[in-house]
Amino acid sequence: MNEENTHHLPYFDEVNKMYTMREAIEEAKRCLHCKVPQCKKGCPIENNIPDFIHELSKGNMGEAMAILHEKTNLPAICGRVCPHEKQCEGHCVLGRRDNPVRVGKLESFVAQFDAEMNLTHERIPEKTRGKVAVIGSGPAGLTVAGDLARQGFNVTIFEGQPEPGGVLMYGIPEYRLPKAVVRNEIKRIEALGVHFVTNCLVGSPESGVTVDSLFAQGFDAIFMGTGTALPQNLNVPGANLRRVTQSTDFLHNVNAYVEGALPYEMVPLRKGDRVAVIGGGNVAMDAARTAQRLGGDVTVIYRRTQEEMPAIKSEYEDAVKEGVKFMWKTNSIEFLGNEKGRVRAIRLATPDGEHTVEFDRVFLAIGSRPASRIVGTTKGIDVDEKGYVIVGDRPKGMTTRRGVFAGGDVVHRPQTVVLAMKAAKEVAVGIAQYVDAIKLLEECGQ
Repeated sequence: MNEENTHHLPYFDEVNKMYTMREAIEEAKRCLHCKVPQCKKGCPIENNIPDFIHELSKGNMGEAMAILHEKTNLPAICGRVCPHEKQCEGHCVLGRRDNPVRVGKLESFVAQFDAEMNLTHERIPEKTRGKVAVIGSGPAGLTVAGDLARQGFNVTIFEGQPEPGGVLMYGIPEYRLPKAVVRNEIKRIEALGVHFVTNCLVGSPESGVTVDSLFAQGFDAIFMGTGTALPQNLNVPGANLRRVTQSTDFLHNVNAYVEGALPYEMVPLRKGDRVAVIGGGNVAMDAARTAQRLGGDVTVIYRRTQEEMPAIKSEYEDAVKEGVKFMWKTNSIEFLGNEKGRVRAIRLATPDGEHTVEFDRVFLAIGSRPASRIVGTTKGIDVDEKGYVIVGDRPKGMTTRRGVFAGGDVVHRPQTVVLAMKAAKEVAVGIAQYVDAIKLLEECGQ
C-alpha cells in the first residue's frame, strides 16, 4: 500500500468503542428487570434482553451468551448495526430520562468476549433430519442456516462472492462493522456444522448450479436469501455520465481497499472531490460518511424532509457531526457533464426554485431490487411486478415452487439486518415443518 493512502486508514477504525469488563458490568447493573420488559417487546426477534443483561451483571459470560443464542445467530453484528433507538433501547423505561440501558453495546460486548475467549461450544444434534441448501450468506441466509443446523439439519450455503457475509461483509463500512467481527460470527455458524461454498453464483452460466440441479443433488428444501442485489438508477438526463456511481459499488470498493484487497486507485473518489450522495436511507448515510472520511466535501441530496428520512437517526446525527451537509426537499432534474463525459454539476429543484450546483462525483443510493438470475433459471417461482418473490404462509415462506423458500429483502423489500433475521427465523420454522412432512410421507411410502 503506497504512502498516499495510508493516512486514510485510521478513519476506518470502529467508531463505537467496546466497554471494558468493569464498564459492561456497571452498565448491566442499571437494568431494572421490569416485570413486563418493554425492551424485549421492542426487539423484532424478541431477544431475552433482561435475562442476558442480568447474567452479565453477575459476570456469568457463558450464561449471557447462551441466552442470546436462544434467539440470535449474529449477536456481535446486531449489537453494532441495529437501530437500537427505535427498538430495544427506544422502549427501555430509563429512556424516558434520555439514558436507556445500552443494550446494543452490552450485546456486542458479550459476543466479542465469547469469541475472544472461545467460550461457547454448543452441543449440536446429528445432521439426520434433512438436507437444506441456502442461497446467499447475508443476514437472512446465515440466520436460516444457524437455526436449522441447531435443529439437526445438514445445511450448505452457496455464496457468489469470495467470502461469505453478503451485505455484512461487502456493504457496511468498516468503521460501523469491522470485518473481523463478521468473520467471527461466520466461524460460529460454521462451528454448527454449516458448510460454505463460495465463488458460486447460483443461476449463473459460470457456476452451472441452479435450483433444479440442487434438488437433483438431493437437497430436500432450498432457501433463497439473495437480497436485493441490483441498485436502482435515477431516470434523469445525464445519469450515464462518468463519475455517477452506485453507492453500493463505492462501498464495496472502499471495503476491499481497507482490507488491502484493492489499491487506492480503484476507489472512485479523491481528496477534495465535491461529492453528492442522492438518497436518504442507511446506504446513503454509509456512502456519505465514508466519502467524508476519504477527504470528500459531501452533500446529501434528499427529496423529502429530515423527519421523513428512513436512515437511522443516530447515523444522520453522526454524519452531521462529521461534516456532511444536507439539502432537503430537493430533486435532481439533470446531471450536467464536461467535454470528457464526466459529471460536473447537477441541476436541482429546491424549495427556492431551480439551481445548478457543481459536483465532481455523484453516488446514487435510491434503493435496490432483486436480481432475476435464480427466478430466470427456474420454473415455477412467481414474482410480483417489481421482481420480489411471492411466498405463502403455510408452510411459512414457501414460494410457488414446492420446496423452494425465500425470506429477507428478496421478499420484503430492503430493510434492516434484524428485520431480515426476523423474517428468516419464521421461514426456518416453515422449512423444518416442510422437510419433516415430506420425510414422514416418504416413510409411509407416499
